Amino acid sequence: MRLPIVEGMTDIFDALTAPARRAIMDALAQRDEQTLFELMNRLRSDHALTLTRQAISQHLAVLDEAGLVERRREGRYTFHTLNTAPLREIPQRWPDRSTS
Repeated sequence: MRLPIVEGMTDIFDALTAPARRAIMDALAQRDEQTLFELMNRLRSDHALTLTRQAISQHLAVLDEAGLVERRREGRYTFHTLNTAPLREIPQRWPDRSTS
């Protein structure tokens, strides 16, 4: 039996493949509402990742497209927040069969 592809599921898995994107998610899990500059500093200090602002922006765009990060603009600043709701779709795709 073939399962239907869950809309957006491919984007979620693609977004999770890069270690830098997982580190960004970890940083946002520690504290939401971070600017690009704050994320850049946190990645450098907590994860020993030295990425350019452009690289982090590109990773954030992939996470945003997958629905894993939400952006909020306030003046000239953009604040980023982790959204874990799309991750809850993963166990729904492959339910636990051990209790059946």
